[in-house]
Amino acid sequence: MNRQPSCPRPPGTDLGNWRTTPYSRWAFQNTRELVPSALIAAARGAPEMPRSTSTLPVELSLADGLRIELADWLATSETDSLLVARDGRVLGEWHAPHADPARPHILFSVSKSLTAILAGILEGEGLIDSNRVVAHYLPGTRDSAYGDATLRNLLDMNVALGFEEDYLNPSGDYFRYRNATCWNPVDQTGDFETLEAFLYTLPKAGFAHGERFNYKSPNTDLLGLIVERVAGIPYADLMSECLWQPMGAADDAYVTVDRGLLARGAGGVCAVIDDLARVGQLMLDCGSSSGRQVVPEAWVMDTRTTCDRAPWLQGDFTSLLPNGGYRSQWYQFGDPDGCFCAIGIHGQWMFSNPATRVVVAKLSSQSLPVDEPLDHRILAVLHALSRVYDA
Repeated sequence: MNRQPSCPRPPGTDLGNWRTTPYSRWAFQNTRELVPSALIAAARGAPEMPRSTSTLPVELSLADGLRIELADWLATSETDSLLVARDGRVLGEWHAPHADPARPHILFSVSKSLTAILAGILEGEGLIDSNRVVAHYLPGTRDSAYGDATLRNLLDMNVALGFEEDYLNPSGDYFRYRNATCWNPVDQTGDFETLEAFLYTLPKAGFAHGERFNYKSPNTDLLGLIVERVAGIPYADLMSECLWQPMGAADDAYVTVDRGLLARGAGGVCAVIDDLARVGQLMLDCGSSSGRQVVPEAWVMDTRTTCDRAPWLQGDFTSLLPNGGYRSQWYQFGDPDGCFCAIGIHGQWMFSNPATRVVVAKLSSQSLPVDEPLDHRILAVLHALSRVYDA
């Protein structure tokens, strides 16, 4: 991949401000310079994604009738890179002046969807059972919210977990959570709480497991811990051996780790945009890559098409995807095309349209972690882009 001129590191960038503007433009492409990390090795000699002669459209018509100048919209929506691909070939791409598409970009919660794929692979090998309770795999969780939750509860985000997912809270459990992940500066003279120790302290909420969609990032960190313990190798090595190399990723990725070297499976994976698109293609191809079944087909189709709508309708994401749902850490649209996607804060998206076989990947450094009006517009743009090349 051709490397673009590097985005210079803004003076004063540190762990206290790396997720805020203007520092995030550099930090989201250089996270390993701030947070400890582990390498996810790519397949040596894997080919780059071929580029077609087509380009992105200058203008784009959205479903609500609005027409946008695409490049202007991408810039104003704080996009770093956008790539549209079909069947492993790039149809069009756009990169901001500060963005280097050859440099791994943090995926935030798109990482959750990758961690779930690892769980699907291990379940296909008979090493885990999504119907078993968490405490079967991690006895230390017995006195926490997770003790009697199942892996399926983790995968579908309906654990009765008493934890506030507040990205901007400068104190409380979320702040303590980020301290445990090494994502915040901490008092070097104090005691260090590892991510695993933090997870074991989380309390139960006042409702039953499975009752409602309850989006909480620690669920996926715990899932990452389970797959690591069951496989018997570190998360990064497992990702490399079971997913990154078999699907033909051409570039190394990495994942942030805590003081105990536990990977942050909920949000710490960093990858180049081409390989993110490869994941979308793998999911479109029912888990197969170059004739090799990387992820069990039954697991992929279950993830794309099965959904218990009752918990989803009791959650707080219905305004974004009113006809959609959530299965195994992937979002379903509930539309005629059968679209599905992975989403991360600050504007990270991996969108797949089975009807057109188009994948759209978007990496960003949005100022706000969550911007629901912008998210609605992004969904409309991604869906429109997935249909531009419909033959």
